[in-house]
Amino acid sequence: MEQQDPVIVELDLQKVAKQSIWLTFLPLFILLLIRFFLESGLFLSFSWWYFLYFCIGYILLIVIHEFFHLLGFRIFCNVPWKNMDYGVNLKMGIAYATADQLMDNKSIRKALLWPFWMTGILPAIIALYIGDGVLLVLAATLIGGAAGDFAMYKELKKFPDDAMVKDDPELPKLYIYSAE
Repeated sequence: MEQQDPVIVELDLQKVAKQSIWLTFLPLFILLLIRFFLESGLFLSFSWWYFLYFCIGYILLIVIHEFFHLLGFRIFCNVPWKNMDYGVNLKMGIAYATADQLMDNKSIRKALLWPFWMTGILPAIIALYIGDGVLLVLAATLIGGAAGDFAMYKELKKFPDDAMVKDDPELPKLYIYSAE
C-alpha cells in the first residue's frame, strides 16, 4: 500500500494578525459594556502598577495558553509528554506548542480551542465577577491571541473527524492525511 501525499494547511500570519486585532477589540468592547452595566458605570484609571500587572499577566497567560495546548495534546490526543515541545519563535513573533506525532482531526481541534476557553473566556468571567479591569483587558487580549488557533480550527473543520493531522514543528502548518 502506497503512502498518500498529505494536504497541507498553512496559515497566513499577516491575515491572522489582522483577525487578532478584531478578536481583541470586539470582545474588549463587549466585556467593557457588560462591566458598565454590572457596575452602573465604567471607571477607567491608569497607573504604572496596572501596566506592570498587565505586562506580567500577559506573559504569564501566553505561557499558560501554550501549556493548555500541550495538556490538550496529552488529554485529547493521547500524546506522550516526551513527544511534545513548546517555545517562542522570535523571528515569526509567535509562541508555539507542538507534538511530533499524528493526531486525529477531532481531537486536535479540541486541543486547539482549549486554551481559548481557559486563558480567554474563564479570565473574562473571573474579571467581570471580581471587577478587575486589567484582567478584563488581559482576557480580551488572549481571546484575540487565539486567532491562529481559530484559523487552524476553521481549516481542520473541512476534513473528516478521523483524518490524521501532523503538526509542523517550526511553521504554522499542518499536514492532513485521510484515514483510509
